[in-house]
Amino acid sequence: MLPLSLNIAVMLIGYLLVMGYLALGLRTLRRHPAESWQPPRRLAPDAMRRGWLGLIRQVVGTAVGGYVLLMAVSVGYYRGVARVAPQFLASAFTGAATLIGITLPLFFIASWVVMAVRRRSAGATRR
Repeated sequence: MLPLSLNIAVMLIGYLLVMGYLALGLRTLRRHPAESWQPPRRLAPDAMRRGWLGLIRQVVGTAVGGYVLLMAVSVGYYRGVARVAPQFLASAFTGAATLIGITLPLFFIASWVVMAVRRRSAGATRR
């Protein structure tokens, strides 16, 4: 186990690197707004499928992407740094899958409410 001061230093350096990178990106966007990167038209939000199929695709894609990222970080840390037993990783995989299974319906309902509110406000401004 690492000393507390080293843990805090590593966490602080990581935080400062991430915040510095984000600040640099914002500064670049403000300095050259016309030259900022735009996604291809097929990936733009207007090109997404509308209706229930598009919403389901977006919610499931977000959940699966989050799960894969969580598992990559868990495996990287617990196998590479902490060196724990494989039973712990099996528990992490099943526990995170259970958590996503429980929260996915709530996330879907919240996404549906946000889309409905945006659709209504967009319809009100057109009138």
